[in-house]
Amino acid sequence: MYLHLGQEVVVRRRDIIGVFDIENTTVSRNTREFLNNAEKEGNVGYINYDLPKSFTVCAPTKGDLEGGNTMVYISPIAPRTLYKRSETSNI
Repeated sequence: MYLHLGQEVVVRRRDIIGVFDIENTTVSRNTREFLNNAEKEGNVGYINYDLPKSFTVCAPTKGDLEGGNTMVYISPIAPRTLYKRSETSNI
């Protein structure tokens, strides 16, 4: 099964570690540091540059080279909407 994060970005549901509300979670210094480090390492993908509402953290896929990186996708779609999509997705 797959989850459509927006635009042309689709990820496997089994690779998703979590979907987070960007407004509520970035109050924490640890979350901000995590996102900053992911950005510096080139592991952040922006769905588009509209106002971000959520970020999705995905584990490296099994077929990746050793030492694969966790990927973070920043999306203008609300986490609740992504949750509903994951529940109704038949892809």
